[in-house]
Amino acid sequence: MAEKSKILILGGTGYIGKFIVEASAKAGHPTFALVRESTVSHTDKSKLIESFKNSGITLFYGDLTDYGSLVKAIKQVDVVISTLGLQQIDDQLKLIAAIKEAGNIKRFLPSEFGIDVDRHNAVEPAASSLEKKAKIRRAIEAEGIPYTYVCSNAFAGYFLSTLGQQNVTAPPRDKVVILGDGNAKGVYVTEEDIGTYTIKAVDDPRTLNKILYLRPPANVLTFNELVSLWENKIKSTLEKSYVPEDQLLKNIQETPFPGNFMLALCHSMLVKGDCTNFEIDPSFGVEASELYPEVKYTTIDNSLNAFV
Repeated sequence: MAEKSKILILGGTGYIGKFIVEASAKAGHPTFALVRESTVSHTDKSKLIESFKNSGITLFYGDLTDYGSLVKAIKQVDVVISTLGLQQIDDQLKLIAAIKEAGNIKRFLPSEFGIDVDRHNAVEPAASSLEKKAKIRRAIEAEGIPYTYVCSNAFAGYFLSTLGQQNVTAPPRDKVVILGDGNAKGVYVTEEDIGTYTIKAVDDPRTLNKILYLRPPANVLTFNELVSLWENKIKSTLEKSYVPEDQLLKNIQETPFPGNFMLALCHSMLVKGDCTNFEIDPSFGVEASELYPEVKYTTIDNSLNAFV
């Protein structure tokens, strides 16, 4: 067995970051997390930091503004994974410069973990944030840094907890709002599985300079199919109201941030079908569940059981 790559994760205490940190440690990779000094004393994050330490994860203290600490950290690892939040997407340019200077990185996975930023029909304000991620891709390619881009589509834990409904804290049991006609196919992957597939890809030559798409077959569903699954579980028929696309676009324009951002993402995914409306061509991409059939991914059917 080849030695497992040493992995540095930025944004590891964030929403998707923690699942990737856990997956890396679980898979036996020497795992490093770059954290700010201030994060350690942060009430919510201190427990997470403790759990990282208990899992044998090495903490590097520093941040993107301290270029020296960045280069120093990068020189000690083989792979860099960024899971930085939307506000920090542009800051990855500093990370790219540091990776280039360090000169030892075998693979860089920038912060993506959504729909394909080069293949979508998103409207504002979602379009701008996808454009920022696309610029990061172009910068990586221009510098000749080896990469894998992970398009994980919708976070199942986040989306299914409300069935994509606005201003609720649980999936609906009486009425449901359906965007468009509900027939566009979406893809929903649990956060744990996103972590597992991402880590599997880091040392895999088949994912080098490719986009890794997460489209597990049982989790590619139209919204109508999702609602139907949920109705079967709660043994009840929901009252359905449909929002036509032109009305949804109007709602996006009239809703303040961040509501408009979430609606714009839902428009892209649930109305335009941006998770699945193109074929994955081997020239640019590979599909995770085909590459790693050994991963027993959580189906949406199973995921919904948690909310019954």
